[in-house]
Parts: sequence; C-alpha cells; structure tokens
Amino acid sequence: MSTVYGPALPADVAETPVSQPVSLRRLLRTYPRVAVASALLLLLILVSVLAPWIALHDPIATDPSNALLGPSGAHPLGTDELGRDLFARVIWGSRVSLPVAFVAVAVGLVVGGTIGLAAGYRGGATDLLLMRVIDAILAFPALILAIAIVAVLGPGLRNAMIAIGIVQLPVYARLMRAQVLTLKGLDFVAAVRVLGASPARLIVNHFLPNLLNPLIVQISLSAAAAMLAEATLSFLGLGAQPPTADWGFMMNTGARFLNNDPWLALGPGVAISVAVFAFNWLGDALRDALDPRLRQ
Repeated sequence: MSTVYGPALPADVAETPVSQPVSLRRLLRTYPRVAVASALLLLLILVSVLAPWIALHDPIATDPSNALLGPSGAHPLGTDELGRDLFARVIWGSRVSLPVAFVAVAVGLVVGGTIGLAAGYRGGATDLLLMRVIDAILAFPALILAIAIVAVLGPGLRNAMIAIGIVQLPVYARLMRAQVLTLKGLDFVAAVRVLGASPARLIVNHFLPNLLNPLIVQISLSAAAAMLAEATLSFLGLGAQPPTADWGFMMNTGARFLNNDPWLALGPGVAISVAVFAFNWLGDALRDALDPRLRQ
C-alpha cells in the first residue's frame, strides 16, 4: 500500500493520520540494498556516457586480419568474425540498450498511466471502454505482440522502442486504475471535494503524489523487462540493425560461433545480465523500502 498524502484538514474531517514520505537520505541510510543497487545502475549509466573514452577501439571498425581473436591485452574480450573489438562493442552497446529501456518505459508510463488514471477517476462507460482496450492488448503474449508490431512497422531500433512501449501499456494502466480506485474511497479525498477542489487540482495535488511510490517500483522492474525485450528483438534481427553495436544482435552472432569461440557471446551476455539484475534489484529493494507493510 502506497504512502498516503492528504491536505491539511480539520481534526473532525481527517479521521486517519496522514503518512509521511520517506526522505532520500533516510532511504539510502536505512536500506543499503537501495544504495548498492542505485550505485550499480549509476555505474552502468556512467559507462554509457563515457563510452567514447572507455572503449579502446572503434566499435564498427573492421579488421579481417584480426578476426576471431581470443581475449588478450589488446582486445580484452577478443574480436568478432569481422575483427571488431568486442570490448568496445559491449561498451557502446550500453548506449543502445539503456536508452531503449528508458524510452519504452516512458511511453508505457505516460500513455498507460493516463489511460489508467482516466479509467479509475471517471469510472462508468469510460472505465469499461478503456479497460477493454487494455484487455485486448493483454490477450496477446507480450513478446509475440512486440514481434508483430515490429514486423508491421519494420525492423529498427525506433520501432522496437514503440513496440516495447505498447507492450508496457497494460502494466501501468492497471496499476494506476487500481491505485486511483483505492484513493477515491479515502476520507481526505471526499473532504477535498467538499472544500471545492477541481478535478485537475485533486489529481495533481493529491492523487499523483500518492502514486509515486508504486510507480517508482514499477518503473524499475519494467525497465529490466524492456531491456530483455529489446535484446530479444535484436537477437531476432528486428531491433538495432548492423553495424550498430547492440547486445542482443551480438548474442545472435555469438550463438553461431558458440562451440569454438564462446567469448563472442560471453561479453554481451554478461552485460545484459548485469543491467537486468541492477534494475530488478533496485525495484525489489524499493518495494521493500517504500511499502509500509514491508518496512519492518
């Protein structure tokens, strides 16, 4: 259950005491898992930002004379079938996978969250119509739906982000709707309405602050799912196109040489695992920290 914020009301109106939000400093000090997971995620973001300075070679420069070399001092992760340095490609691949996760989650959050907010607040026919649309999206397996959307729009990183964002819509729509329906039944909401607050003021000042806790947790978990979906689409050739350095496409290449040259798949595989682990760990830690039922 999320932290409930309410307006300053007279004692005879506010029957239930209002919970206080958890400060960032207290959150990091009291829950070290949140601090460690955040540090790991920030490290991945820093690697992405500093890729031009960290990578030792050009990620798309080919050198057939050095193809399929094993790990060495010059090439820490070896080279691929075209002689491209795998360490440089893994580092630059973070510039593809991480933005995809954030953009796809942003699409799901904004569009799906708006649908859920409207359905929960308006109710009636609006709720019935919007949630049937969400149910129609849920009728398809997420990965199959993403593949179908990219197949219609055409292969490419932008279309992959759109497809993953559409797949994320039901998660945020149902979460927002459930939270809004819960908040609508609380006493402070009824009191604010009696005091003459407009729907816009009620949503912005009282609903949205109460939705932050569950949304923050869901964003962390959804980002991990988005990265896996992007890697899967790229593995199937529907995401980033060559010669872009992408972890999923690099896994596709490594699978063809797995028996003789396993290092081709090791680098991108570890990178995907670490990034997904960081997002999942952060989401799990935030859930434990922000849910009042789990704080003890």
